[in-house]
Amino acid sequence: MTITKLLHFVAIGSTAALLATCGGETSATSVTAPTSSTTTTTTTTTTLPAVYGKFGNGVQVSMDGQTVVIRTTDVPDHTSPYFGAGNSGYEAPQTGMVVNPNRIASQTIVFRVPVSPSAAAASDTPLGPMGVATNGVVLFNQYAAGRMPLTNEIFSFDRFNGHPSPSNQYHYHVEPLWLTAKGKAAFIGVLLDGFPVYGTQDENGSAPGNLDGCNGHVGATSDFPQGIYHYHIVSAPPYIAGCFHGAAGTVAG
Repeated sequence: MTITKLLHFVAIGSTAALLATCGGETSATSVTAPTSSTTTTTTTTTTLPAVYGKFGNGVQVSMDGQTVVIRTTDVPDHTSPYFGAGNSGYEAPQTGMVVNPNRIASQTIVFRVPVSPSAAAASDTPLGPMGVATNGVVLFNQYAAGRMPLTNEIFSFDRFNGHPSPSNQYHYHVEPLWLTAKGKAAFIGVLLDGFPVYGTQDENGSAPGNLDGCNGHVGATSDFPQGIYHYHIVSAPPYIAGCFHGAAGTVAG
């Protein structure tokens, strides 16, 4: 069910259901692996891939051996009601928005992801950060706290589709509209397994086809003209990724 359809079925105003949103637990459940697999050759890289130059908004990116280290404060570079009145980043809630009681606060989050990602047995994405966008905002999976659907949480999303958790960690579960406004095939960020995330379209402007169980496929992008496995944003669950295609790195903070 798409987000648009979902909004027709849920009544606005379920504020109480928002009080326990977006848990940060990291326990996982089993997932169904993609029906097809891709063999990826592991290579040794001594320089930071150029695609990481697209990270901004104060995000710090460096290399540590064969690991890319990404440090972020998780503060978005766009306005939101969650900055709170009086903050320069504040804007009034859009019509129909149910603002949750949490607020945006600077974090200290460190991702360590493989510089040369390779395919592995599919593994589940955690609750909490599973990746990071180019503006430093962390990416969450398709679930609310307790691995429940986003049915109620959707009403608490600001106009760019983000909101903060009870620990004041701002994040996107679904299409980050601030970033896809720059291009529907834009590079959005990376997940913990090091594979990139792109917008709702392929490089040629068409809707991505043949997405596997993790919500990705192999193809050429402007950043990887030789082709690479990558995830795509879609309008229905899992929205960003249903599982990790490669071995996940770590996140702390």
